[in-house]
Amino acid sequence: KKLEKVFYGRANIENATALLIFQKESIVQKIIHDLKYRGNQRIGQELGKWLGAELARNTNYSNIDIVVPVPLHKKRLKERGYNQVERFGKEIALALNAQYQDKVLLKKSYNKKQSKSGRFHRWMNTSETFTMTNTSLLENKHILLVDDIITTGSTIEACVNQLKSIKKIKISVAAMAFTES
Repeated sequence: KKLEKVFYGRANIENATALLIFQKESIVQKIIHDLKYRGNQRIGQELGKWLGAELARNTNYSNIDIVVPVPLHKKRLKERGYNQVERFGKEIALALNAQYQDKVLLKKSYNKKQSKSGRFHRWMNTSETFTMTNTSLLENKHILLVDDIITTGSTIEACVNQLKSIKKIKISVAAMAFTES
């Protein structure tokens, strides 16, 4: 419920959950850092299996049709070589018997890393960042938007603001970790 409160009044979502609590200097920070910057993609896969199993037992997530990852910009994808939430999302989709779709939501602008930015700066950086293609794939669907870390919620809010124009869409959110404030 704490994570859902982050989006209250900002983004119309059905459910929100995160597997872990992110704190600076914690093991969770080290794990996420190893996933994002040291190429240890297996972390995303294992966290996806873990959260996928939890969500499969939760009736709030039993009707998810499609799992959509928060996208990386092409330049960031090229730098890193992979989207750190791809394996996470694919494992969750497998556990929920849902499709995985990474070709609908696209990141159109390249932002500098936001890990040290505040809420307003993050919101300004992300409010016009995303675009969509093939939106008919999501019409009349309940989608699960997945990300690695939710800090201020600005990235998810920007994604939801793009997706909400799709006909009869329902959106839930799942993340590897979130920062409690």
